[in-house]
Formats: sequence, structure tokens, C-alpha cells
Amino acid sequence: MCGICGYISKNRITEDELRAMNDTIIHRGPDDSGVELYPGKDGYIIGFAQRRLSILDLSPLGHQPMTTTDGRISVVFNGEIYNYRELKKQLSDYPYKSTCDTEVILASYLKWGRDFVRHIHGMFSIALYDRENQDVLFARDRIGKKPLYYWLEDGNIVFGSELKPIMKCPGFKGQIRTSIIPRYLYQQYINAPETIFENVYQVEPGQLVIFNQGNITKEKYWSIRDAYKDNVNKKVESYEEAKEGLKKRLKKSVADRMIADVPLGTFLSGGYDSSLITALAQENSESPVKTFSIGFNVPEYNEAEYAAKVANHLGTEHTELYIDESEMIELVDSIPQYFDEPFADESEIPTMLVCKLARQKVTVALSGDGGDEFYCGYNIYDRAVQARKLDGIGAIVNAVGQIPLGNEKLLRKFPYSVQAVADNRDPETKTQVSAPKYIPAAHAFISGREEMDQRMTYAQYMSRDFLRDGVFPCKYPVESYYDVDNWQVRRMLLDMDTYLPSDILVKMDRAAMKYSLECRCPIMDTEVMEYSFRIPHEFKYKDGVKKYILKDIAYDYIPRELLDRPKKGFSVPMDKWLRGPLKDRLIDYSNESFLKNQGIFDATYASGFIRDFLAKGDGGFGSGANFSNIAWSFFIFQQWYEKHIYQS
Repeated sequence: MCGICGYISKNRITEDELRAMNDTIIHRGPDDSGVELYPGKDGYIIGFAQRRLSILDLSPLGHQPMTTTDGRISVVFNGEIYNYRELKKQLSDYPYKSTCDTEVILASYLKWGRDFVRHIHGMFSIALYDRENQDVLFARDRIGKKPLYYWLEDGNIVFGSELKPIMKCPGFKGQIRTSIIPRYLYQQYINAPETIFENVYQVEPGQLVIFNQGNITKEKYWSIRDAYKDNVNKKVESYEEAKEGLKKRLKKSVADRMIADVPLGTFLSGGYDSSLITALAQENSESPVKTFSIGFNVPEYNEAEYAAKVANHLGTEHTELYIDESEMIELVDSIPQYFDEPFADESEIPTMLVCKLARQKVTVALSGDGGDEFYCGYNIYDRAVQARKLDGIGAIVNAVGQIPLGNEKLLRKFPYSVQAVADNRDPETKTQVSAPKYIPAAHAFISGREEMDQRMTYAQYMSRDFLRDGVFPCKYPVESYYDVDNWQVRRMLLDMDTYLPSDILVKMDRAAMKYSLECRCPIMDTEVMEYSFRIPHEFKYKDGVKKYILKDIAYDYIPRELLDRPKKGFSVPMDKWLRGPLKDRLIDYSNESFLKNQGIFDATYASGFIRDFLAKGDGGFGSGANFSNIAWSFFIFQQWYEKHIYQS
């Protein structure tokens, strides 16, 4: 696990400047660093830098940048290649000097060229320079576990595992991409390939970006849609066969992720996914696995007692820590430092706390991330079933979110998806319960458009042709899934494409890297993901039971009574904080004169919205609605702006 950065540029960025860029991500790799400059053609200089967190081969032989013995290929790499041992046997002609997985990337590229990414399996972001053809390749793993950003300007490219090295690069201006802010305010994250900055992008999951002397091309080597289409017609008809096939692949995935030359453990919340991963890890270990959980002194948020019971049953070496509210609030100030573009999923705070706890004893931790998206675990998937009873706009509203549902004419009229508010219509009576206001509320923060400055119901908002010209820029790959008949599956696929890599995995990567901890996710192993599409959906959602097959495997290791309970999630009392200890800062951030000088938000609207939110929780929309999500997103944006942009 590491951090990487660098550039391909005609501008004379010095070695010292590149080293300063590299040091902005020292938390990603405190054990070693490397910086090298290579002369290219036509005046280009290639600069590669890396910060190393030593996991495999702790010796200096794992140092990066790493170059082939013939001097042709150089690479910097962040992540882990889990099938590197198999590849090393297959590519035995390469003169290996180390036992680390980085050399296997070099050997794979020499064997297969650009297709090397189809042969390596793991979590990775890679920058590779081929002197023979002057290609610089940027590759990101299939599901987007490891991040990779790049800035394009005037035929030059600057890249980094995070935005911090790019922001540190000489000449970077950091112009904010205001068009994405309404969507960010509502959904609380920024979806790839976009970023908060103009001309800065993310390499997408499963994507290869090729830069050659000012020219850039992109290739998709893996996608959720292709993996689904390739496997959905290869269904495993027998439930027992599907269960054993999934269990077998999960066992191998966990075993592969337990290969490390440093201490390893698991996160254990006591829920199905983390408990199953822990059980498989314990089965694969000759000694008690180290497990970690945090507890809260507020019963509605606390699951630590259940985690302790699971740990006791499995015989792990369990560590738990109870956290009070003040400890969580203290972490709020660190959010813009480590999540270096606006990111407002409040569960980032307890995630940081459990990572901090784990890092005291281990360098690698396994998590259960991915179980909800691939095996139908969220409550929103229940509502997708309800929504199908409706038609037209009611279906869209009830389906909540990234997935327009209902008649096809409506879908074609609005090609971009919209994140609506749940339960706008009662599924039994089909009568309107409440008018969702989050969409226009979020949009009006920044629109400055006369037609958006009025208060509208959701139906009024949708009745206008706002979406076609990108006024509300929710560009998701919804068209890719029109032909998926099952609405639950359609929503799950969209979550795999968007919410999982851009929220869940961002949260875990930044929270873990804050403490130089590597997090590995067995459920997102390539074989496990692709096999999940072969499992009939009725084995995942059976008689209203979500994650049925995954739970059934967990019951093979852990008694039902230790697992069967309502899911509480990893959240914080955000609304209480915004009206309490964070209130004064929220008021300062929404000061009308400050907003006018800032020039991003509609100053009158935003300040009034926050004032009404603090007074009665409805953002000025009446009916007692609580808009704490938008207020929190606004708070986090302004905190980020204060840290990275604002000059007093």
C-alpha cells in the first residue's frame, strides 16, 4: 500500500518540487520514498514519485520507482496484486530480484503489453512509463478500490493518488467545478470521472488512460455492465451449488488477502458481512485473528456488544474501544486534510476511529465492504420492489435515487438520473404522502437561474425540462441498465457503478490511509464479483430477506441469534451537532456577505436556507422537513474551501 504521484510535462518541475508533492501523501506511505526524473522525447520530462507502506518484502528491494533490468519500463504502484504468486510462476523467465508484487506488474507488461491489466487481480492504481513507445499508462483496479487523479493542461499531465500532490504542483490554479456542487450537496460525494476542480479528473474504475506526448486516449478493460452481461446468463440454478461456489471463492479471496509480511486483522462490527469475513479469516489462521470494533455510549448507534459476542464465539483476539461524542467531533477538523475534496458521508468519522484503533496493533485489516451492493443489503432495495407497483413519476420518486424507474417514455425524456426522496407515495394507496424538496433545495444553492429560484414541489421540478440541458448534472450510466428488467438489480448495478467506488471505497481508503493502515476487501475480489452475477437474484433477495445467500453462509460459522437483528449502520448525530457544537461555524460559513465574496453560492438563498434550517429544520420549505444532509454537505464544502482555497 502506497501513494504515488508524478508528471509528464515540458514545464521544468524540479526534483525538489516533485519531492514536495510526494511528501503531501506521506501518510499513505511513511516507510520509504522514491523520486526519479526520466528524459522523454520532444522536450518532455517524466517524473515518478512514490511513498511506500511496506507490506510485502520489507527490504529495500521493494523500493519504487522500479525499473526493468533492461531499462525499458518504469513503474510506480499503489495497492496489492493478490494473484502475484501465480503470475510469478507463469512469468518465470523474468529476472526477479524481490519477493514483492511490483515486479510482477513489470513482468506482466513485458509479456502482454496494455493487456497486462486483464491478468492482474487486486486493488491498484498504477503509472507505468514505456520508453520504447513513449506511452505513460495509468491504470485503476476493476471496482475502484485505489484512487488515481490527473490534471490535464496545455499538453501536460500531473497525477496523484490524492489531490494534494496536484494542488502542490507549481502552476496549479485550482478552479472549482461549480456545476457539480448541487449534486454533491444532495448525494454528499463526487462521482468519477469528475472532481471538484476544472481540468482534473479521476481515472475511472476498470479504466486504462494512455498519455503520449500530449495526446490522451482511454480504454475500459472491465466494467460492472460487461461483467454482469457476461455472467448473468451463466446462472447457477442449484441453490446449494451457488452457496458452495460462493463460499469457495470467498475462502480463497480471504486467504489471498491474508498474505502479508506485517500484522493483520479484521474490522468486526457484528453484522453479517464483517462477521463472515472474520470467520473465514479465523478458519484460515493458525492463531487467533485480531479483531477491532468501536462502541458508542448511545444505544441507537452501538453495536459493539454484538461484535464482542461474535468475537468470543469465533475465538478471536478482540479489541474494542468505546467512543464518546467529543472524540468524534474532534475529528471533524481533520476531514478536509485527508478527504481532500468535499466528502460528506458522516460515517467517515467512526470509520476513521476504528482505523485508528486497528493501526495500534496491525498494518493490514480486512473489511466486509461490498456485501450490501452485490447481495441486495440496503433498505432502498425493498423500496425498489414497492416502486414497481407504481408507474410514471411515482415510480421515480419512490425508487429513490440514481435509478429512474417507470415507463420508458419518461426514462427517455430524462436521460440523467435524479436522486429523489424516499416514500413520496404510499405503496399501498398510491397517494402522495409528502412533497420531496431536496432536489430543488440543493440546486437553488448555486443556480443563480431565475427559473430555479422559486420554491417547487418535486413534481413541478420534474415537469420542466431541466434535465435535458444538464441543469441538474446527474450523469450516471443509467442507459446501460434499461434492459435489466428487475428494478432491484438495476438499482444494485447503479450502486456498484457509483455509490460503492465514489462513496464507500473513498471513505475507507482515506480513513485507513490517515493512519497508514491498509484495508483489503475480499467481497470485491474479481472472481467473487463476477460469480455474484451468476447467482440468481432470488437467492439474494428471498421472501423479503435481503442478502439471503450471504447470511446463510454466515450461519454456517455463527449462530443466527448472534447475527439476526436490525442493522444500525455507522452514523453520527449530525443534526444535533449542526445545531450544537458546530452551529457557530455553520453560521459563519453561511454569512451572506462572505458568500457574496466567495462567489460560488446564491448568497441570499444559501444564508436563508441555513437560517431556516437552524430555526426549524425545514430549510424554509415548511412542513417540518429536516434538511440536515444538505446543511452538513454545505458545512463540509465550506470547511474544505477554508482549508484548501480561502485566503483571508
